[in-house]
Amino acid sequence: MSENRLAVVSLIIEDRAQSTKINSILSKFGNFVVGRMGVPYKERGVSVICVIVDAPNEIINTITGKIGMLDGVHAKTLMSKM
Repeated sequence: MSENRLAVVSLIIEDRAQSTKINSILSKFGNFVVGRMGVPYKERGVSVICVIVDAPNEIINTITGKIGMLDGVHAKTLMSKM
């Protein structure tokens, strides 16, 4: 595996029914998760989660890809250069 990078995986969840699947994916990669913050935005009917990850590129891309494939969930990643 390649060297670890610091990243923030940002999620906008329009379908709260996907929460169990999201948590399952994040738990599977829990050893790479530094922290997370979730905020329900009731006025818009969505939840926003930011997950800080310290992992190789392949793992970060896998986390983002698996979560982003869920219906009603949007996922984007911002990676550090370090």
